[in-house]
Amino acid sequence: MNRLEEVAIPITLDPNLRLIAGTGETLATANMAYARKKRLMKQFQELTADVVVIDIGAGTSYHALDFFLMADIHLAVATPEPTSVLDLYRFIKLAAIRRVLSCFLAHSQMSDILSNRDFHSVEEVMTVAGATDTAGRDTAAAVLQSFRPGLIINRGSDSSRVNVLYLRKILHQYVGGDLMLVGEVPEDPSVPQAIRKFLPVIEAAPTSLAAKGLFSLATAVERLIAAHVGRTNEEMKQLEETKTAIVFAKTEGAPPLPASTPVKSEVPIVSYASTTHNIAEPIRQIDGKVR
Repeated sequence: MNRLEEVAIPITLDPNLRLIAGTGETLATANMAYARKKRLMKQFQELTADVVVIDIGAGTSYHALDFFLMADIHLAVATPEPTSVLDLYRFIKLAAIRRVLSCFLAHSQMSDILSNRDFHSVEEVMTVAGATDTAGRDTAAAVLQSFRPGLIINRGSDSSRVNVLYLRKILHQYVGGDLMLVGEVPEDPSVPQAIRKFLPVIEAAPTSLAAKGLFSLATAVERLIAAHVGRTNEEMKQLEETKTAIVFAKTEGAPPLPASTPVKSEVPIVSYASTTHNIAEPIRQIDGKVR
């Protein structure tokens, strides 16, 4: 099979849900070539769906970072344990560095300088970029300003909390980005019980605290998607208005303008990366054909 559409499996829980299972058991898929990864990303964007949700999983490999950054909405999942929070900080820091580097590597002037260096902080990238191009630092700052991943707390409890304000302060100070709290799934014995039954907790125990947390979380994510779609539609409208203004401004006797390519409304893609392997439940309750 050559296309993702061909391997999308319907899920009995909801007729609008389809699942594309990963195949991470082979070295070939674990070490995907760059060209193959780009083709896969393109196919994600071409899926016939209202919403695509990608589970990145744990880790900070190039593949994990690139699939995380390709999305329109970025979500990171962490537990309150200090090791998980530290992994979360490390992942977001590396994602921010990768995002800034990707912006500069598209320009040949920066490509040779930045592509062969190993950066440990966003500040290093901004310093080198600013030394090469006077506008480089401002460009990096603009890219970081638009990078605001969402945080999902898994297995939260009254005795174990994540200091989100402190984490946001550290990220702003050392990474230059920001973080928003999207929601929390509380610690709940219903989750391991559902796992032993090979059932989603929202099906095995729909009134449990974890299930209620997931429903609230899904509503929050749905709002993020609606806001993204609204911004995208507004940008498309402004682009079309600009094209119309250009047509009206064409002077008499001037050569005809080339036909403009219609703007394609892309499928909103949500990526969520986990800094722990103990995920209570993937996001499910979002209106759409693929979730």
